Amino acid sequence: MTLRFETTPNPNALKCVLDTPRAGPIVSAGKSEETGGDALAVALLGIPGVMRVLLHTTFVTICKEPGSDWEAIKREVQRYITREPS
Repeated sequence: MTLRFETTPNPNALKCVLDTPRAGPIVSAGKSEETGGDALAVALLGIPGVMRVLLHTTFVTICKEPGSDWEAIKREVQRYITREPS
């Protein structure tokens, strides 16, 4: 699975568009306890600076803490999403 990053009107949110639909439920979470056990959501919330995630079938939205470095977050998001089984 590959992805492309898109900016949003919110400077603290980034849309990650997937090239193929992801398996698993739609998840909107700000804490691990809210993920329903979705491994990708838990992993993404563990990235330093990530405050909230929305996992949909064809995209993932990441919300970061103001002042956090997008480049470092994007590297980790890329690593987790591209290794997720399709």
